[in-house]
This record gives sequence, structure tokens and C-alpha cells, in this order.
Amino acid sequence: MRAGEFVTALIAPVVFTIGFYLPLQKVISMFGNGVSDFGQFLMPLIALQAIAFTAISAAFLAATDATTGINRRFASMPVSPAVPLSSRVATGLLKCAISSAAALACGQVIGFRFSGSALQTVGFVAFVVVIAVTLIVGADMVGTLSTSPEATTQILVLPQLILGLLSTGFAPIDQFPQWVQPFVRNQPISQFTTALRGLADGTATGSSLLPAVLWFAGMLLLLVPLSLRVNTRRP
Repeated sequence: MRAGEFVTALIAPVVFTIGFYLPLQKVISMFGNGVSDFGQFLMPLIALQAIAFTAISAAFLAATDATTGINRRFASMPVSPAVPLSSRVATGLLKCAISSAAALACGQVIGFRFSGSALQTVGFVAFVVVIAVTLIVGADMVGTLSTSPEATTQILVLPQLILGLLSTGFAPIDQFPQWVQPFVRNQPISQFTTALRGLADGTATGSSLLPAVLWFAGMLLLLVPLSLRVNTRRP
């Protein structure tokens, strides 16, 4: 991993924290029913945005490998076809670890605290890791199929922004128009942030975690076989 990628992974959560927390803190605290501590409320979304950012970086790396002939070179060598994918996923997870640590540090600054049990705190970290693997594998597949690294990042930024803004990561569900609430409530970012909040404050239950677990389990079952198929084909 180059030094520039390390710095980007470190700084991205800081930018997200400043961009989300400062403009919205007073508004949500005043008008967000049931949100008494916006830092505690917002922190899971900051972590997810940081993860999504590293996934986009993984897609860019995969697209670069595909367009510069790296994959063809690997295909001509006596190594497993899964080696390029596993190496990029490992790099993505390292950047994710750096970015997540920075996000937690930013969370401490804005008032985020773990108040659940040690097991729930471990569950929070495990949840972040599983979501990271899911997004990185999916983004890697998109990048491998792409013919332009720059276009790949632009394509993936849009759903990240839409799902992030239309989620309960930013505001309680009752702050959204009624017609869009079913989508906001049930889309994956909302379910992931709800699960992470519950694990952080100790209120998580099996039933509250189930929708998020089903989301990332379904994504893994879909994306991992597809990504392996894409990466093991002959370039």
C-alpha cells in the first residue's frame, strides 16, 4: 500500500465527520425526535462511509490491474487464479482497518462511546469487518469488469451518496417524507447503522440484528461467487 493511500484512508473519516457532524448537529438535536446525542447517533454512518470509501479504492485498484495487464500476467504464471483477488481484498481490509480506527477516533471527539458489554463491542468490530469484506469483494468485481478506473469510482460514488443520504444514519425515520420511509427504513445502510448503534449502546437483540445479518449474508452469497467467477476467467 502506497503512502498516499495510507494518508487517504486516515483522513477520509475526518472529512466525513466534519462534513456530516458540524452542519447537522444543531438541526438534528433540535428537530430529530429521540436523538439527544447526535455524535452517538451519527458515528455508525461515519464508519460505514469510511468503509465504502475504501471499497471504492479497491475498485479503482482492480480496474487498474485489469486495464494495465496485471491480471494477464498473473494468468500466465503458475499461481492460483484467486491470488489477485485475495491480495486486493487483503489490501482493502488493511485500509479499512486504518479508516475504521480513524473513524472511531473521530467518534470519540464528537461524543461517541461504547456502553454495551465487551461481547457487543467485539460484535461491533466484527460487523464492520464483515461489511467491509462484502463491499470490497463487490467493488473489486465491478473494477475488474471495468475498462476505466476513473469511471469506476464515479459509478460507485453515486449509490454510496444516495443510500447514505436516504438512510437513518443521518436522521430518524420520522424526519423523512412518509412516502419514502419504507425504502429508507429497509435499505441496507439503515439496517447496518441500526445494528451498529445497538451493538455500541448495548441495546442490540437478535431480532434487531437479523435484518442487517440477512442483508450482508445475501450480499456475500451473491457477490463472492460472482467475483470469483470474474477473477478466475481467462483475461
